[in-house]
Amino acid sequence: MNKIIFLTMVGCHNCEAAKKIFDEVMPDFKDRVEVEEVDITSLEGQELVGKYSVFASPGIIINDELFSTGGVDKEKLIEKLQSLS
Repeated sequence: MNKIIFLTMVGCHNCEAAKKIFDEVMPDFKDRVEVEEVDITSLEGQELVGKYSVFASPGIIINDELFSTGGVDKEKLIEKLQSLS
């Protein structure tokens, strides 16, 4: 199973916009992708921020690779999800 780590923060407008995109896109990929949301201010979130050099929220990590920070492009996300085996 593929894994997405979604680093978010309370009050983050970009995070809310990204969540809406995920809500639209993920039903088509729910059988292939597991999504874990992690608060960027938590200990785990801070460790992930350092490990992947996330400089803006949200941070999106797909299969241990930084996909995007500071927002998400819906079309690029769909392309990436379609490319996962």
